[in-house]
This record gives sequence, structure tokens and C-alpha cells, in this order.
Amino acid sequence: MGSISERYDAAYLLASRLHRGQTRKSSRGVSAPYLSHLLRVSGLTYEYGADEDVAIAALLHDAVEDCGGLTTLELIRAEFGDAVAGYVRETSDSLASDPQRKAPWRERKEAYVARLASASDGAVLISACDKIDNARSFSRELLLAEDRASFMSRFHAGAADLEWYYRAVLAGVRRRNELVAVELEYEVDRLIPLLWVK
Repeated sequence: MGSISERYDAAYLLASRLHRGQTRKSSRGVSAPYLSHLLRVSGLTYEYGADEDVAIAALLHDAVEDCGGLTTLELIRAEFGDAVAGYVRETSDSLASDPQRKAPWRERKEAYVARLASASDGAVLISACDKIDNARSFSRELLLAEDRASFMSRFHAGAADLEWYYRAVLAGVRRRNELVAVELEYEVDRLIPLLWVK
């Protein structure tokens, strides 16, 4: 460990190609490339001791649900193997090829939370690191937002559902990986009060 291989480079390039043009939600008109989130999540998995397969899957964890469904999953399997594809599948909340045809938000999130109990250790770590970065970014945007209501309207869920989801993921992660749960709890506890500020 400690070095990045050409395989990781290839995953970075694939993630960049698949998510090109996608940006993170912002309250301030900042259009950060979506890739910035994927790099942070992958980096966090390395900081918690992940091997390269987990770190590569972290780079690609949103590719299936946002960029082509099962076709993209099979591309990942062909390029990076069964282990990486398995982690990506476990951390995807939809396999629909068209993002507009996903199941309703709550249904997808309930299934995602239920899967954490039996997910692989690598998938649990990716999920935790994903939520750490999402909660951190969400908190920053809410703190800096000039119009919180407008920013919140961009999400498919309100404060109550978002609080439920983050706390449910935290509970699932805590049962499986207490170390990463400590950081996730810190970020969730910081985010939840901000969700309710008008």
C-alpha cells in the first residue's frame, strides 16, 4: 500500500469520463465538478486502510446509478474485476439505465439502508465515506446559503426524510465499522440541526 497503480489511474479516467458535465449541488452558484466528490470519497477510504479495489470502487460508486445502470456495471466488471463491480453494485441505490426512471427516493433509500446489514466490509466503508463527504458538503452549503429554501428544494426529500436517512446509515455503519462511524457521527450531528433552520 502507499502507492497508486495504473489501474487506479484508469478508474480515475473512467470516472472523469462518465461524470463529465455533472456538478455538485451548490447554494452559491459554484459548479464544482462531480469528480471532486468521488476523489474525496476514494481518498477517505484509503485513509481508513482500504485496498485498491475498495478505493477504485469508491471512485466509481455513483457510476451505475447516475451513468448507465447495468451496462455501466458490466463495463466496470470487465475493466476492474468482480470485486470492484461487487462493491459498486452494493453501494448503488438504483440499477436503472435512465436516471429519470429510478424508484421513488424513500423506497431506494430504505433498500440501501437494509443492504448495509449484509454488505461487504468494503461496501460499508465506501458508504460511510460517501456519507461523510455528503454531510460535510451539505453542512457547508447550508451555512453559506443566502436562500436555504431554494437550495433545499433541489433535493428529493425534506429535512425529516434526510435526517432519517443519515441517522439510519449511521446506525448501519456503527454496527459494522465503529472506527469510521465516529467521523460519520460527527458530520451527521453537525448537519442535522442545519437541515431544520429556516
